[in-house]
This record gives sequence, C-alpha cells and structure tokens, in this order.
Amino acid sequence: MNRERISFLFLNLGHLYDHMFMALYALVVVVLVKEFDQSYSALLPLSTPGFVAFGAGALPAGWLADRWSRPGMLIVFFIGIGAASIVTGLARTPFEIAGGLFAIGLFASIYHPVGIAMVVEGRERIGKPLGINGVFGNLGFSAAFLIAGAMLDYVNWRAAFIAPGLLAIATGFAYAGFARRGAVSAKEKPKAAGDLPDRATLIRIFALIAATTIFGGLIFHATTVSLPKVFDERLGALSTSALGIGSAAAAIFLIAAFTQIVVGHLIDNYRIRPVYLAVAGLQIPLYLLAIGLAGTPLLIVTLAFMMLVFGNIPINDAIVARNTAPAVRSRVYALKYVLTLTIGAVAVPMVAFLHAREGFDGLFVALAIFASGIVAAILLLLRERAVPAPAE
Repeated sequence: MNRERISFLFLNLGHLYDHMFMALYALVVVVLVKEFDQSYSALLPLSTPGFVAFGAGALPAGWLADRWSRPGMLIVFFIGIGAASIVTGLARTPFEIAGGLFAIGLFASIYHPVGIAMVVEGRERIGKPLGINGVFGNLGFSAAFLIAGAMLDYVNWRAAFIAPGLLAIATGFAYAGFARRGAVSAKEKPKAAGDLPDRATLIRIFALIAATTIFGGLIFHATTVSLPKVFDERLGALSTSALGIGSAAAAIFLIAAFTQIVVGHLIDNYRIRPVYLAVAGLQIPLYLLAIGLAGTPLLIVTLAFMMLVFGNIPINDAIVARNTAPAVRSRVYALKYVLTLTIGAVAVPMVAFLHAREGFDGLFVALAIFASGIVAAILLLLRERAVPAPAE
C-alpha cells in the first residue's frame, strides 16, 4: 500500500471516529434514563453543549490548519477526542457527562474543516473520494451503536466511552509517526483567477450552501440522534436490549452509507442539479410515510430516507471544492461546518421537545418541511454553470 493510500485511510478513519464519538451518547442515553432516574427528554439535551462545540470549534480549527498544519491538527483530533471520551466515561453526574460531551464535541470539530480539505487536496475528480470518505463517516454511526450496545449489555455505559477512547489515542500516535515520515499529500496548484466563479456567482453559491446546510443539518442531526429511541419505541422484539437497538440502527447506517459512493459517481459524471433535486425531493414522501409506522415497515422506510440523508453529504462538499482556492479551503469548509454542526445544537432540543409533545410523528412532519426547504433552495439558487463537472 503506497503512502497516498495510507494517508487516505487515516483520513477515512478520522471521519469514522468523528461521527462515532458524537453518536455514542444517542444510544447510551437510552440506558441512562434508568441509571439517573430521569426522562429521555431531560437527559438528551446534555449533548447540546457538545454539538455547540462541534460547530463553533470548526472555524478556529480551519484557520489553524491553513496557517499551521493540517496533519498536525489531525493528530490533535485523534488524541484529543480519545482523551475526552475517556473523561466522559469517568463522569459521575449528569453535569459531568455534559462537560465530557462538550470536550468530545470540541475535538470532533477539528475533523471536517481539516480532513475534508485533505481528502480533496490535489484531486481533479472529487466525487468518488468524497463519497468513500463519507461512507467511513457514516460507518462511524454503525460502529458507535454496535460498540455502545455491546458495552451497555455486557459491561457498563462507562466502557462505551472508555474503550473507543483508548483506540483513538492509539490511532493518533500511529498517525503522528506516519506524518513525521512525510505522509502529507502534495499541495495543489493555486487556481487561476479565471478558474474561479465571479463574485455574483460566489454569493449565490454560498447562499445555496447556507440554505441547504441549515435544512440538511437539521435533518441529519435529528435523524441520527433520534433513531435509537425511535427503534426503542417502535421495533417491538428487536428493542428488548441495548445491543438489539444498536444493531438495528447500525445496520441501517451501514447500508445507507454506501449511497454516498453512488452519489459521488453521479456528480462526477452528470449534472449536479437533477441529482441534488432527486436526493432531496424523494425524502419528503418518505418522512410522511413514516408517520405511525412500526416494526418491519418502519425499518424499510427508515433505510430509504437515511440513504437519501447520507447521499446529500458529498454534494455540498463538492460544490465548495470546485469553487474555492486550495489556500483558503479549510476556512471555507470551516464556515460551512460551523453552520451545519451548530445546527446540531438546535436539532437536539428540537427532538426532545417534539418527542415530549407529539412523539416522533411530529418529528417526521418537521423533517418533511425541512426537505422541502432544500428543494426550494436548489430550484432558486443552483445554476449548473456554477458547478461544472471536472474535465477528464
């Protein structure tokens, strides 16, 4: 395996860890309801500070990466998120858990502005690598639910944080040794001014990204945070253990993850606009169909809309990569992810609020509305000349 492939593997593992650590609490909280004798609606918001940090930390992380070192920031990410997870596993009170989740979110904020910029660095055709990297990110959810489910059933909730924390620290030291031996990919050549969109087009692109990021971020975080609890309430026999719930959620994320490779191939070879409209528009009837469903029908519909939720991810990243200069790309990704990840801090209390009042049917209605917002933004703001397919 050559150095470029090893470097790409570390980047993919980083994306897996990033979402794995942010997803652990979504299943652990189901057990903590009994541990602390509090309701789901009361304990779920403990993760809100972590999602705030997940978004707010992206901008300084991107700035440091552009000014200092992207590989250096990735080392900080691996070791820091592992240590923060171990601290969370040692927490004794809900307040301490919230503090640990905040630290996890802060270190998790490093990956997207740094790692995604490294994935597209030096590449002409970016759809496929973004899709592969996205698959690993979504595999992080599967890993989180399988690890947490097994630890909750056979050890305790603390092990669900401590075991993966130790693994991340070990990976960080491995990557540090690899980077020290010159593991960084070659820098891209700066784009000529004529290769970049004009100012009016850039404004429209960023307006598109802002709108779709807000609605897409609400959908992404609301679905990934709530899915274990949805299954806990509606899957019947499968929801009798933490591992059963985690396995069902992991299977959904595992299968749905590969949609990103398909979408990556499509945006490398076809016009983005119809692909984007299909990915966003098909979500609307699926969310409405999920209302009132339980058991196997719910599993089928959930798989369908999660495939589309994950399929959305590489599209905006490709739009950014095709319309920004390499020297500032980490900061542009940081701005995007500040918005999308901070939205996660809104999605968590929204899920808790809707669950307490309307159950998950109210959430499905809200998700259909958000998907409609993405479709409207695409129709109004996405013009194909703004995101031309790369030349062969």
